[in-house]
This record gives sequence, structure tokens and C-alpha cells, in this order.
Amino acid sequence: KRTNKTMKVFAHRGFSGRYPQNTMLAFRKALESGCDGIELDVQLTKDGEVVIIHDEYLDDLTDFTGNVRDYTLGDLKSCNAGGKWQEVYGFQPIPTFEEYCEWVSGNSLITNVEIKSSVYYYEELEKKTMELIERFGLKERIIISSFNHLSALSCKDFMPDIKTGALVENGGIANAGYYCKKFGFECYHPGVEGLTKEEIELCHKNGIEVNVWTINNMDDLENLYEWGCDSVITNYPDVCKSWLEAKKAKD
Repeated sequence: KRTNKTMKVFAHRGFSGRYPQNTMLAFRKALESGCDGIELDVQLTKDGEVVIIHDEYLDDLTDFTGNVRDYTLGDLKSCNAGGKWQEVYGFQPIPTFEEYCEWVSGNSLITNVEIKSSVYYYEELEKKTMELIERFGLKERIIISSFNHLSALSCKDFMPDIKTGALVENGGIANAGYYCKKFGFECYHPGVEGLTKEEIELCHKNGIEVNVWTINNMDDLENLYEWGCDSVITNYPDVCKSWLEAKKAKD
């Protein structure tokens, strides 16, 4: 049985189960859901601006085609990031990370910033992201993660005590607790498929926090709660949060 009653809920790309992912609308709705934090993705435009979008190419999530890196911020501001929700919510611009930082500095949410550097390696993405975090005084409420572990750890060159997470695909890394501790990660961010209670316990033995993605069904949520997981990353922060509140009240 879980002894620690707190498990945090992060809204995956904002409240992406009901609103266009990685838009300010999805972030505002995530805050309203009562979640503890937001997970989002950063990339660079052609003119070196940090923007929030998941895919490296624009075709699936927007009304533009081609790569994020081939457009200036000015170009991208006329791009509709409403995705499949365009008819419901109308025009939703791609936010800059600066806009997000300004907004989140006015509330108490934690932000898990995923550096999108494993498909295309953006020059200076880490530096520019860290500069914005510093400018808005957000360091204490940030976790930097990336599938490119060198990229995540290099953020410590700019801010040595920034919290970082080793992001891995489903199946993860066996002996992840030792791995994270050895290379200086504070957190392990595995996909839920194939994750075991033993792996979480091993991480905790090494002093590593475990934040798991993407939790969209009740079985996974209940298992992770019982296994002592630190945070879940979900498309439905409202459902996870209300289940946890009910669980806390019952226990």
C-alpha cells in the first residue's frame, strides 16, 4: 500500500484530451482542472525563437506544411494549431515559450519542458530555453526532460541546479535508478507500458523521482498510485485529479 498520499498530476501538452494540444487554451484549461503541472515541448523557429509545439513538422497538427524550423516566428503566428479541434475552438496560435513563461509566472504550476532535440538537433535551443526560465524566475518550478539525454543534461551548463528528467520510450532502461543517479538526472520519465513496481522502487532507492507518461486509463492510474509513482502525465488532468482527491478522502 502506498504510504505517501501525494502523487502529482501533469497535463500532457496541456489539457490535450479536450483542447488543442500545446496551445494557451489547453494550458489555461489545465490550470482550471486543478492539476499540479503542465508538460510541453519546445523547438526553434527559423529565426531562433523558442516555440511550443510537439511535432517537428507542421502537417499533422496545424494548417501549415513543412518543418517548424523552416518558418520564422512571424510566419508561424498565422498558423492555426487547433488541429482536429479547429472547428470547435477556432484559431489557436502556436505559443512562444516566452508567452507561456509570462503566463505561468502568475500561477504556481510546475512545468515539465521537453527539449525536442532528438529528431533534429536545434542549435542553442537549450541555451535560449534556459535564458527564458531564468528571466522569468521559474527555475524552482521547472523539470527539463528530453529523449536526447545529452541535451537535457547540457541545460545544467547554464543552470547547474535545474531539475532534469531522463525521458525514455515504453520499455525504458533497466536499472534506471542507477543510470539517472550516475549521470546526474533527478528524475526518470518512462512510458507506462512495461514499467514495473520494482523499477520504481529501484529509482526511489537511488533518490530518483519517477514521473510516468501518458496515463489515460484508470488501471494505469491505480497501479502507479499503489506503486508509489511521484507524478503521472495525462491528457485528462481533471479525471486523474478527481480520482486522487477521492482516493485521499477514502484512505
